[in-house]
Amino acid sequence: MKIVLASNNRGKLAELQAMFAPLGVELVRQSDLGVGEAEEPFRTFVENALAKARFASAHTGLPALADDAGLCVDAFGGLPGVDTAYYATQFGYEKGDDTNVQALLEQMQGVDQRRASMVSTLVAVRSPQDPEPLIAVGRVVGEITRQRQGSNGFGFDPIMFLPEFGKTFAELPTEVKNAHSHRGRAAQQMLALLRERWLA
Repeated sequence: MKIVLASNNRGKLAELQAMFAPLGVELVRQSDLGVGEAEEPFRTFVENALAKARFASAHTGLPALADDAGLCVDAFGGLPGVDTAYYATQFGYEKGDDTNVQALLEQMQGVDQRRASMVSTLVAVRSPQDPEPLIAVGRVVGEITRQRQGSNGFGFDPIMFLPEFGKTFAELPTEVKNAHSHRGRAAQQMLALLRERWLA
């Protein structure tokens, strides 16, 4: 089964391809099929993921899978949330993983409440009009470190400390990270939903 991934992020594609391989599902990035980025006007992960999945399906005629993910910092009332990818730009930085990490560390100087969640919401649709999208949510709770630790992963991985492992995501081996990350948890739920609803 071929599914279009409504993302152009190579990191996400590699992670999800590895997780979906056992199902015999082939994920293809929307940009490889000439599809541009969908609008993401909403304030929740699920609404944005659904908009992206419907857009990719409408432009390719294929079932689509979209992920909307972000960092929710307790001290900031759950922000940056859906604006995570652009977090650094509000402080005058270029958009990017490194600048996001830098901006967050600066904004959290002197903040002792460092609890945060990384959330991944995966939505799959069979067609743009699918009335019953598959929705899976993965969530990991940890703390924002005061400096970068580790070199694996991407995004906020170097500053997301997980008490259960005593390490940041960026310090974990890839297979451990994939099994326990927000995206890993959402993907495992999505695999179960695909098996039950689409592949049965």
